[in-house]
Amino acid sequence: MTTTEQRNLHACIEACEEAIHASQACAAADIRDGNAHCALINLDCADICTATMNALARGSEHHGDFCRLCAHICRTCAAACAMHAKEHAHCALCQQACEKCAVECDKHANEADI
Repeated sequence: MTTTEQRNLHACIEACEEAIHASQACAAADIRDGNAHCALINLDCADICTATMNALARGSEHHGDFCRLCAHICRTCAAACAMHAKEHAHCALCQQACEKCAVECDKHANEADI
């Protein structure tokens, strides 16, 4: 693996971690606000980001599959948060983190092994 490939993996792992924290914080705020639908999307996003980060960190041969699904769920979460981003700072932060994670995961979505 080249240094550039390692940096790209590291950037994806970091983006997943940021999306995990943002999604969990957004879910907590959504639960407090009674917005169960958005909270569930946030929790799905946090779960797939966690699984993807772990798959990347251990060098799973299936990391591309994880990244493909993660990008999809992150975009879904970002779209949900975009609807509330002007009213809630946690939604704006989550939207940003999820969009970044989707972009980073797209870079690895078609890879079969590291």
